[in-house]
Amino acid sequence: MGRLEENALFDALARAGDGALIADSRGRIVLWNRSAERLLGWTASEAIGRSCSEVLDGHVSGGDGHDGGCAVMDAATRGDVIESFGVHAPTRSGQRVRLNVSTLALVSDDTGRLTIHLFREVADRRAGAAGVLDIVDGDHPPSPLTRREREVLRLLASGANTRMAAQRLGVSPATVRNHVQNMLGKLGVHSRLQAVAYATTHGLL
Repeated sequence: MGRLEENALFDALARAGDGALIADSRGRIVLWNRSAERLLGWTASEAIGRSCSEVLDGHVSGGDGHDGGCAVMDAATRGDVIESFGVHAPTRSGQRVRLNVSTLALVSDDTGRLTIHLFREVADRRAGAAGVLDIVDGDHPPSPLTRREREVLRLLASGANTRMAAQRLGVSPATVRNHVQNMLGKLGVHSRLQAVAYATTHGLL
């Protein structure tokens, strides 16, 4: 991923409806968006520089920021598909909030390996045996995506915005937006970031 794509990704995550953080190769938070602040109460200035494990589950890692026993970051390093998982994250006020967390792993030309966590508050009504929670509403599997919808999804996963995706595919931005809306409906998600997270954790890319 080059600087332009990285900037586009950071900008998209900063404006995302889900809570979002980006951690560097040491597990230190380098981006914390407003939705994350709303969910957990920590401001960006308070969260940036801390380890993601400390913020999301209250575990204080070693001095380098990376907890050597962190299975999620180890899996991201190996390039494994990472299923969404549930945590009871501590808020700034000392309460615990149940979150569903999706993870993306990227490699940047400038900053090296980046780990992205997307998270949202969930009710306790449905939890898998291992604490894994569905990020798609309802009990029905998503409808199959068309070839072009998968192409759009792969471009979104690479950090492309609507204009960039349209240029890559040789279509209009309106056409890309139509593909995105169809894709969101089929996957049963509400944002592009949720679509990328779902596709990543379920092997659709």
